[in-house]
Amino acid sequence: MSANAKTDTPTLRSADGAEAVPLTLVAKPALDAWREAQPPRLRAWAEQAGFKAEAGGICLVPDDEGRLARVLAGLGDGEDPWAAGSLPGALPPGCYRLDPEPEPAAATRHALAWALGSYAFTRYRRKEKTFASLVWPQGADRAAVERAAGATHLVRDLVNTPAGDLGPAELAEAALDLAREFGAEATVVVGDDLLAGNWPAVHAVGRASTRAPRLVDLAWGEAGAPLVAVIGKGVCFDTGGLDIKPSSAMLNMKKDMGGAAHALGLARMVMAAKLPVRLRVLIPAVENSISGDAFRPMDVLRTRKGLTVEVGNTDAEGRLILCDALHEAAQDRPDLMIDFATLTGAARVALGPDLPALFCNDDALAADLLAAGAEVADPLWRLPLHRGYRRMLDSKVADINNTGSGGHAGAITAALFLQAFVPDGVRWAHLDTFAWNQSSRPARPEGGEALGMRAAFRLLEQYYGK
Repeated sequence: MSANAKTDTPTLRSADGAEAVPLTLVAKPALDAWREAQPPRLRAWAEQAGFKAEAGGICLVPDDEGRLARVLAGLGDGEDPWAAGSLPGALPPGCYRLDPEPEPAAATRHALAWALGSYAFTRYRRKEKTFASLVWPQGADRAAVERAAGATHLVRDLVNTPAGDLGPAELAEAALDLAREFGAEATVVVGDDLLAGNWPAVHAVGRASTRAPRLVDLAWGEAGAPLVAVIGKGVCFDTGGLDIKPSSAMLNMKKDMGGAAHALGLARMVMAAKLPVRLRVLIPAVENSISGDAFRPMDVLRTRKGLTVEVGNTDAEGRLILCDALHEAAQDRPDLMIDFATLTGAARVALGPDLPALFCNDDALAADLLAAGAEVADPLWRLPLHRGYRRMLDSKVADINNTGSGGHAGAITAALFLQAFVPDGVRWAHLDTFAWNQSSRPARPEGGEALGMRAAFRLLEQYYGK
């Protein structure tokens, strides 16, 4: 699996706008004003065609010779920033240009929606889907669109790839590809070398698989720059272990490495933007399998920090591999530490599939992340690190249990478990993300998705941008 997959934007073109079909975007609140400003012929055509600016609505306008002269496209109520993302697959093949040209922020937003709406996962298909192309809007921030689209396509490709073709080795190779592309340094610790290197929890979770577990460590940036650590959960497939999942819950577990995909996508954005930071990315990559060597419920595992963990449930394995990585990332006292993980079903029950749960040990950082997400239409929702629930993780035989007792507050107790491996004084944000679209919407096709990644990049851009 290459980290370079779909990182370009082929449906956005630097073509002669005069050769492209004019495309007019109209939101419903502006429809009456738009009609009043049009020549009688176009106004009458739109009315006769029933164009009401509904989201996804398209009106093809011919010239006197019957050729396509203009397209009207509806944006609905104007509240969906990705409404234009339905157009690449809905319009007749060809090249289009926005007319009138929108102001810069809207131009950037529509261009990104177009790029994200042009995604298709075609690894196993014989014929690629054909999308319409768009001339780059004049005011669009082309570099920003290319960064976000490239990183999002990378996340989608990685998450959509079945576990049979994306195991720990292939996930590590995607990280190495990314390191080579941007001149970063990367090392990979494999199999029993994890024990020698003191990654015991990562090894314990991954040892049952015939595909050896790994720890990927990527570093980029200049010495002396602020250190930013990014950690991603890389469970390439999760059977649940000996606490095996039912088949219905196992069906989508190819996406359980979505946190690692987000970490790589964020790293791509940071390096492509050349943010003046020292970036360190840690990805524990495992498959949680069942065999005679699988770790067991009630086992006590040692961790890189030295804390012992009683295994309350082998299906709470993501936090076990993350705890080793979090402890290591914190050793250099980073200015900021962010982890991404498809960690709990409880977060999805609380917030649904579209809102990653944000847990943060710093109120100012949390507020900045929420604001960044709102700015780039990549929303998060903060849940509390409620210390009163820490007692749910108590163990009678070890320092901590990996699951909460009582069945309540699952997302919070998972975050509290991770917090036990983050030292005081290190700013840390944990994003419990779904990494998946359950159905297709404009710019958001069904399948793997980056949720929270652009928010995190916007925060880093605000904190460390030139």
